[in-house]
Amino acid sequence: MGLLDGLLGHGSDAAPEAVAQELDGMLVPGETVQVAFRVIRDLMVFTDRRMILVDKQGVTGRKVSYLTVPYRAITSFSIENAGNFDLDSELTIWVSGRPDPISRTLKRGADIRGIQRAIAATLR
Repeated sequence: MGLLDGLLGHGSDAAPEAVAQELDGMLVPGETVQVAFRVIRDLMVFTDRRMILVDKQGVTGRKVSYLTVPYRAITSFSIENAGNFDLDSELTIWVSGRPDPISRTLKRGADIRGIQRAIAATLR
């Protein structure tokens, strides 16, 4: 991920194996990371059971906030692909009990179809 993308808040794909190691102790036995995105130090992780938002705070990033959203709480989601002139994709997720949706900007080429698969697979 380029410096400009990071400063603009554009998320890029993160390796699921590396993210699983970073979340060691947070994942329940048998839970696997399907898709993950990194925006500077923060993470947006989609496992086979839930969505986890990791917000590292402060200069050192030692203070970390975790938001777990079970897929059953997701009421709807929207993904906008990057077009010919767009440099990024948009992801918006509406969660029951939250007044505002969770929105993220993802870099062109990010696995947005993986997000759709991760969420849709739990809505059976």
